[in-house]
Amino acid sequence: MSDDNDIIRTRREKVARWRAQYPAYPNDFRRDALANELHERCEQMDKSTLERAGLSAAVAGRVMLRRVMGKASFITLQDVSGRIQCYLQRDALGQAAYDSFKDLWDIGDIVGVQGTLMRTNKGELSVQATHICLLNKTVRPLPEKYHGLADQETKYRQRYLDLIVNENTQKIFHARSRVVSALREYLDAREFLEVETPILQPLYGGAFAKPFTTWHEALDMQFYLRISNELYLKRLIVGGMERVYEIARDFRN
Repeated sequence: MSDDNDIIRTRREKVARWRAQYPAYPNDFRRDALANELHERCEQMDKSTLERAGLSAAVAGRVMLRRVMGKASFITLQDVSGRIQCYLQRDALGQAAYDSFKDLWDIGDIVGVQGTLMRTNKGELSVQATHICLLNKTVRPLPEKYHGLADQETKYRQRYLDLIVNENTQKIFHARSRVVSALREYLDAREFLEVETPILQPLYGGAFAKPFTTWHEALDMQFYLRISNELYLKRLIVGGMERVYEIARDFRN
């Protein structure tokens, strides 16, 4: 815990220097490509082909890796689609910008990088930076990269942190969205009507479970968070709506 406190204190000092030296939290950087789009676009292009093409790109994301090596450095950015490496050279960026990168940037920061696409000697697609911009400073450190975020309680209570460091969690979110979309498409095609039924109910039913209770001030009566949407769907059927469905949130205490 003391180590984390030292990191937070150091990063707060960096935020203060950033605010003093530059327009903090700029809003004029515009991304024009996502990481996976660039990987797909350049999949068949080798190092020499990319050099001749001179393709430019502006990417933005969270710094997940940072390797500083004197006059040149590498960072890995993560955006909503994936990751891409960026190559930062002092001669290309200028001394002031490169010194700012070394002094102020940390893993977890949100940054923007503009430049040309290239491949390293190992064949990794990279953005060779001509312009860099710190967009948001992250004060709290990310979990240690080799072990990631393993504690289940922390995953549930700090889902944003789970999404940052565990790639599989983002895949689950995307998969769930696609499943829900497929269900809606399937049912809509068969003339089912999507409806919404009350979440707050004066009487709960449709399942055996203990409900959460709340007090409705305006009506001066007790209500329950639904434990099932079944009874209200049946009322719609009684009313003549033969095909109905609801992707519902039920609450069981």
